[in-house]
Amino acid sequence: MMRLAVMLGVMLVSACALSPAPGPSANELALLNIQVRAAEAAFAQTMARRDFAAFQAFVADDAVFISDGTPLRGKAQVNAHWQQYFEGAQPPFSWQPEVIEVLDSGALAYSTGPVYAPDGRVVARFASTWRREADGRWRVIFDNGFAVCPPR
Repeated sequence: MMRLAVMLGVMLVSACALSPAPGPSANELALLNIQVRAAEAAFAQTMARRDFAAFQAFVADDAVFISDGTPLRGKAQVNAHWQQYFEGAQPPFSWQPEVIEVLDSGALAYSTGPVYAPDGRVVARFASTWRREADGRWRVIFDNGFAVCPPR
């Protein structure tokens, strides 16, 4: 009988250890959504301020950015390509978040919104995936800007 009780106890502890930890509450998810929106807005401001060093801080080490259909793999490749957009006094484009969604786990988020030409015309949309890192900061792991198709 004692052996059965010990076995049941071990099984119960094992089951509890293997069950997923509860995710963030609705209020915590709302706060995470605000954090991602703020991170995306600050990321966009790096372009407006011409601050390439700040831009780099938002890119995850293992990020993949799609540029003209070609994947740029890793922070070094992404930064090498994007440095051209920070040359000159005026930014070649700007963007802002419209839609932000955070997974129920609170680990990943999606952001999308318009990309503007210097004259204010919408010329593309971006779609980014953000990951909450161990230090609590949100960093971009996937990014894709795609041209807006003209209406027919």
